Amino acid sequence: MRPIDVHKLADEARFNRFHGQILFWCALIIIFDGYDLAVAGIALPSIMKAMGVNATSAGFMVSSALFGMMFGAIVMGMVADAIGRRGSIAICILLFSVFTAAAGFTHEPVTFGVTRFLAGLGIGGVMPNVVAQMTEYSPRKIRGTMVTLMFSGYSVGGMLAALLGKGLIESYGWQSVFLAAGLPALLVPFVLGSMPESMPFLIKSGRTAELQRIAAQIEPAYQPAPGDHFALASAGRRNAAPISQLFQGGRGFSTAMLWVAFFMCLFMVYALSSWLTKLMAGAGYSLGSALTFVLVLNFGAMLGAIGGGWLADRFNIKYVLVGMYALAAVSITLLGFKVPTGALFVLVGLAGASTIGTQIVTYAYAGQFYPMAARGTGIGWASGVGRSGAILAPIVIGMLVGMSLPLQQNFIAIAVPAVIATVAVLLIDHRRSATVQQAVLSATGTPHAPQDAPA
Repeated sequence: MRPIDVHKLADEARFNRFHGQILFWCALIIIFDGYDLAVAGIALPSIMKAMGVNATSAGFMVSSALFGMMFGAIVMGMVADAIGRRGSIAICILLFSVFTAAAGFTHEPVTFGVTRFLAGLGIGGVMPNVVAQMTEYSPRKIRGTMVTLMFSGYSVGGMLAALLGKGLIESYGWQSVFLAAGLPALLVPFVLGSMPESMPFLIKSGRTAELQRIAAQIEPAYQPAPGDHFALASAGRRNAAPISQLFQGGRGFSTAMLWVAFFMCLFMVYALSSWLTKLMAGAGYSLGSALTFVLVLNFGAMLGAIGGGWLADRFNIKYVLVGMYALAAVSITLLGFKVPTGALFVLVGLAGASTIGTQIVTYAYAGQFYPMAARGTGIGWASGVGRSGAILAPIVIGMLVGMSLPLQQNFIAIAVPAVIATVAVLLIDHRRSATVQQAVLSATGTPHAPQDAPA
């Protein structure tokens, strides 16, 4: 019997057509996911006018999808454990495609909110599944690059929503951009036929022949044999760390500060995604111009994610984040003031780079801060706390818009969380990060990590 560690096989493989195919499908799914999430903000001014709702009610309508995303991330993870990751991804695509399209047939806020909640189950559920799929099958040396490329699909989806929205809404009404979101449902048979199943699920299900076929695609040098026994490394079988580990070794206060940063950053991201079009339209810009700002916001987000990741690899990631959050505070505040149109586009791009782009770098910092055994738990809890900021943002900003405040005050309200996040990241004890402690161990040759030493 020949034991084969599937994770080691994937880690040490060289990029080939098989990996490119997985990247293509995962990125395409994220693009559609990003479109479905952005489309409500794109159409919000037209929806408010057509349904006769005020800004506060519109905020709750937008947040209904975010509530769905929170539940979807939990529920679809359990579905993946039961039926496999490939089937779970297919269900998510159907959910966000069918129910986003269904929202285009609604005529009043409650039905719209229900369809957006159901779509949110798929939007929120597909992300952790495709991230896990991309991470599992990517070669270790280029894993970060592949996951980052995949994540850029969210910004591409937002730009696609803005580009389509400019023509479709003016010509066919707000419903048209929602109906267009139903098209990805047609891709489900191709996803089921092309996407490999999760290897741990195949091992658990005893599907050896399928594992052998996938292993040969991952590493063409592998030759299947009748006696092959597929297994996971012990690390791959490890249970999730308890939340108490996030507060051990002097990490407690820093964990709380990371949660604050996540909350504030996602608040800004979803405040801008939901209300930028409406705020700019209210400031006197035409619908086409307002949608162009969304396009620039997402383009800036792509540059921010790539540039922020590049800087974080070369400098202290904590201070890179501090700079990015400070940039968010300044650029978002200045959006409320009268400046030349060209300068305004630059400010919107910087706002996208320093909010959506910063969120990706914040995820990276959380991954580096916690030791391997607690990494998944640390990122999961930070993301969960941050999601509450995402849910609150459209509601809070909607209430402020409903108060008919000056434009400057609306953008200052969105910028205040950036100031709080800047202070929170500054207060993180970087010496407690797993990356720094591992570097100290390597330099001193100490056999045991001092991660549980008193603060």
